[in-house]
Amino acid sequence: MTLSKLFILSLLSVNVTTLPVYAKSFYMAKKEATQVYINHQEAFYSGCEYYAQQKKLIPLKDTCGYQTRKSERRASRIEWEHVVSMWHVGHQLQCWQNGGRSNCRKVSEKFRQMEADLHNLVPAIGELNGDRSNYQHGMIEGENRRYGLDIDTEVDFKAKVFEPRPEVRGDIARIYFYYREKYGFNLSRKQTQLFKAWSKSDPVDSWERERNLSIQAIQGDSNFFVGDSSDYIDDLACTPTVKYCYQMSSCEQANFYLNQCGRTSMDRDKDGIPCESICR
Repeated sequence: MTLSKLFILSLLSVNVTTLPVYAKSFYMAKKEATQVYINHQEAFYSGCEYYAQQKKLIPLKDTCGYQTRKSERRASRIEWEHVVSMWHVGHQLQCWQNGGRSNCRKVSEKFRQMEADLHNLVPAIGELNGDRSNYQHGMIEGENRRYGLDIDTEVDFKAKVFEPRPEVRGDIARIYFYYREKYGFNLSRKQTQLFKAWSKSDPVDSWERERNLSIQAIQGDSNFFVGDSSDYIDDLACTPTVKYCYQMSSCEQANFYLNQCGRTSMDRDKDGIPCESICR
């Protein structure tokens, strides 16, 4: 077992609280995310390696064959990308309608938590982060490799669709499902079916598990789609037979069944907290 894994397990062994501790801001979360990736410095959408130069993260474009499409300035730095776009998150919250992202940061604790959640942050070449913008993840017909022949990440600016490389599609799917379950983030039927297919074609690998453990050590919660309950991803439609707390594998799952499936029996004292034995 590597020293980094032993360190993670030691943190988990002493951190027994069931309540996650999120960074107070997106700015602070980015600093924490840098530590999550310190032993796996690989840009998410391109597969390029990168290195730290003081406070900056610099991509090694030759390691993946990346070719700048338009902006050399942004192509020469690593930025932190929200896989689940904050634009889409915000448009499902009232605070965004009343003043956009800045207003949500001021008035919504839920938005601040969603913005700082480490499970949703990945390193990306800045140009790719900018081109993704707030476009939906999806599939694009044909091949249009704008970032070099070796980079199988594509964007359709007209249709506003961003197609990630196959090696991270399952990772993306499991992050979306985590947001759906933890925060009640709405996914369409079409998106749900696509992400189920992506999760099956790109199953959880060793790095994704190690990343999940690292985040759990820092933040205090797990994306259970990556852990032992990852098979639950095939069953997002509120299974009728799932009604009791002993069937829950995490507090996030209990909250999903209470809030999305109406399993009020899981909240006997009606305080909004289900299964208090695991959601203390």
